[in-house]
Amino acid sequence: MNDTLALSSPSSPALSARPPVRLLVVDDHPVVRSGLMGMLGSAADVEVVGQAADGAAAVELAGELAPDVVLMDLRMPVLDGVEATRRILAAPDPPRVVVLTTYDTDGDILPAVEAGAIGYLLKDSPREDILAAVRAAAVGRGVLSPAVTTRLVKAVHCADGAAHGAQAPVALSPREREILMAVSRGRSNSQIGTELFIAEATVKTYLLRAFHKLGVDTRAAAVAEALKRGLLDLG
Repeated sequence: MNDTLALSSPSSPALSARPPVRLLVVDDHPVVRSGLMGMLGSAADVEVVGQAADGAAAVELAGELAPDVVLMDLRMPVLDGVEATRRILAAPDPPRVVVLTTYDTDGDILPAVEAGAIGYLLKDSPREDILAAVRAAAVGRGVLSPAVTTRLVKAVHCADGAAHGAQAPVALSPREREILMAVSRGRSNSQIGTELFIAEATVKTYLLRAFHKLGVDTRAAAVAEALKRGLLDLG
């Protein structure tokens, strides 16, 4: 039986006006895929529209099914998750990609973030954390688990310094740095606004300014780039 399937399951009765998040699950282990599909598909606001057992199939199904979010494993046959993420995000109007993996090594996290993944979680994360990451990704917000943030710090400090030296200097404002620090701790825009006593829309404005200065377009990439440039100190 082919491990790569397009699913067409009936949607649960709508609990709100917003349509459910269309989710593509990518993992080379059938038991893990099945578990994720059952665990996440049971949520009223998530519809699992497909599954793929390798990165190449994920790229193909992302184009065919137009999911809102792709939940992506990293180490898979045929095509790995990092390259699959790059190819998916290179297409017009791509979905958001959230990496969900057992691997938290420096060499796994940074390439995934640089490829454009909007979130990175470990497979031992609680169900509610994974669901929250899928929901956040669907509306353009990224999530980094605290454990991943710690590894990301190590990864960027070990990155090649030659390229860093050639980069034009970037100056983040104190507020932009403060908000990126909160992002690195896994805070949502709403939580950051509450902590800093500013509106959520103001948080978004500061993030967009930081994105522009750093030349990135996701929260995870902004944290990685700011760390790489020595603009954040998470120690």
